[in-house]
Amino acid sequence: MKSVTQRQASRLLHNKFVVVLGDSIQRAVYKDLVLLLQKDKYLTTAQLKTKGEMNFEQDCLVEGGQLGPMNNGTGYREVRQFRSDHHLVRFYFLTRIYSRYMESILADFENGLKPDVVIINSCVWDLSRYGPKWVTDYRENLHKFFLQMKKVLPPECLILWNMTMPLGSKIIGGFLVPEVEHMAPTLRYDVIEANFYGGRLADAYGLDVLDLHFHFRLSLQHRTRDGVHWDAAAHRRISGLLLEHAAQAWGVELHPPPAAGGAHAILPSPTPAPPPAPSKAKRKQARRTQPSIPREHNRPPAMDPYRYGGPCGNRGYFNPYMEFPEVHPNHQYPALPWPRAPAPDYWVPHGYFCDDSPFGRTGHAAGYVSFNDHRSRRGHGGWGLGGGPYHPAPAGAQNHYVMKKRSSARHNKPYSRETLYRY
Repeated sequence: MKSVTQRQASRLLHNKFVVVLGDSIQRAVYKDLVLLLQKDKYLTTAQLKTKGEMNFEQDCLVEGGQLGPMNNGTGYREVRQFRSDHHLVRFYFLTRIYSRYMESILADFENGLKPDVVIINSCVWDLSRYGPKWVTDYRENLHKFFLQMKKVLPPECLILWNMTMPLGSKIIGGFLVPEVEHMAPTLRYDVIEANFYGGRLADAYGLDVLDLHFHFRLSLQHRTRDGVHWDAAAHRRISGLLLEHAAQAWGVELHPPPAAGGAHAILPSPTPAPPPAPSKAKRKQARRTQPSIPREHNRPPAMDPYRYGGPCGNRGYFNPYMEFPEVHPNHQYPALPWPRAPAPDYWVPHGYFCDDSPFGRTGHAAGYVSFNDHRSRRGHGGWGLGGGPYHPAPAGAQNHYVMKKRSSARHNKPYSRETLYRY
């Protein structure tokens, strides 16, 4: 998911009234949203832990908090509001999904300003603070709440039900009073069951569902030590998920692609960078797609076998496409531009008029016989050894570059019995 900037969040929620309902995690969601509407910064640890303060990033405390008793009971209240020229965000702290306090909040929506977006979650307090038989009460309260929300709010209002995020095996939280500490080991499993009921019922009533439990199941490193709350990076991701969901619901592209033309197109630089070199796979594919050259166009012209050293030419390898004209046995070849070859009875020492191929430039070899030297063609102007008979090296001639004198050093046997006590 791409990160959401302050400019994108401000333009998406322009002239929108956003309401956040829930517990302390939803309070952090409200705080991160308020901060994102003003600047591209993350919440600090102190801002995440503080509750009921009088001011936070130009917002105000409307009810509860430090204006009333600060406690961890079910009667704790906190109402906050952030207001700017084009944004209005409000937060209500809840300890139960449906109660008399929730009825008063719905009455405010019915008689006052209608919200455009409502972000709701209430689960952990419902499961831990109102008795062990939470399943029946929680499901009934969900039915009542969703039904009243559909009656009070207009159809164009976007209602987002957030599923509870995963809890840790060891929980240390303000809601977990000593009377219910025995529920801590199994509370994370109860949350999964409660998420199932809440998600199915919200979908049945036509509300939008955002499964935060699924999104953060593999991001547990962002959970704090108390096993319940999350750090600033996780809450910025939650804000991104919420804004992405709202943008999709309203048909808005939060991350539009760059324009291809027009006034808002990105103009190219005056000196564009050169294109990158094609990869090895692309070069190989280009060679495959090139039209093949017919073989008859790729053959070299007919060459004089005597002048160019036989079928191997001057390059020292055999060319299968070379064409050899029919040569008469008594044909006389013209003079060569380089010095003529020595007499046939003259022995050519190693390295004289020779190259790496078995056939030298003059057509003579330094004591080698070619496999292509057919005896039937010797002396008839053929291409074997320059067209003349083979003359081996004279007796007694020795080339000191070929073989060195054998060393006369005595062979040492380091592991034999004779040299056992030598050292």
